Amino acid sequence: MFVAPFFLAFALFFLAPIGYAIYQSFFKLTSSGLGLTEPTLEFAGLGNYATALGDAAFTRSIGRVLVFSLIEVPTMVVCALALALLLDSARARFRAFFRVSFFLPYGVPGVIASLLWGFLYVPQTSPLVDALAAAGLPHDFLSPGMILPAIANISTWQFAGYNMLVLIAGLQAVPRELYEAARVDGAGELRIAWHVKVPLVRPPLVLVTVFTLIGTLQLFVEPLILKPMTTAVSSDFTPNLAAYNQAFGQSNIHLASAEATLIAIMAFVISFGFLRLVNRKGRRAW
Repeated sequence: MFVAPFFLAFALFFLAPIGYAIYQSFFKLTSSGLGLTEPTLEFAGLGNYATALGDAAFTRSIGRVLVFSLIEVPTMVVCALALALLLDSARARFRAFFRVSFFLPYGVPGVIASLLWGFLYVPQTSPLVDALAAAGLPHDFLSPGMILPAIANISTWQFAGYNMLVLIAGLQAVPRELYEAARVDGAGELRIAWHVKVPLVRPPLVLVTVFTLIGTLQLFVEPLILKPMTTAVSSDFTPNLAAYNQAFGQSNIHLASAEATLIAIMAFVISFGFLRLVNRKGRRAW
């Protein structure tokens, strides 16, 4: 009885939209004659999925987010782990202040964060670009070759603090006696961090990695905001952006539903495969 309201809201606002999107992906609108009559809704089967996978721009967007994952996932995990280890160090000072400071960017909405960094990327408004040019290091952060690292920088700045808190919670659950025993054996802070702390926070590390993987595959807000600032971002730059363009730019909600379903399947397969791989390695090590 007490959990019924949660399951009702979960079914209405999570499961029902997913089911409706999958249902819409199996249909298409067909116009007859010269297009003077109302289009009719017809069952398309897997036709929308075939159209999406046959679209070179959509498949390129999938490859683009996979490349982005190779950049963003290691960067995010390393940064979050480094911040967590620094705050958990025995020599750390002002921990509460720095914990709040590192977490603060997470409270900034993604649209605002992308706008802020966008102004720092655009040469006409960026003091950073001017400083690099004055130092003899001209740089275009919004060029085709730099746009993915530029977006990865925004994501890392915004979410590293949140992932840091997840790792800090894991570190605080480790018995302090283990650290004291390591210090008695002559281990320094770096050896304690690498040989004691990191292995013991393996579950939170796996969790952070999976969250980051799913987030990178669903990349949407950052390229959408940066799109007016650069020609390097197209309307189908990422799969989510392509589905958004099909739904609200081309008014093809059925193809957009198919593309969104493909994104969800891809995220599930990759995250599930990663978990299986990590768990298998963990059992072998044990």
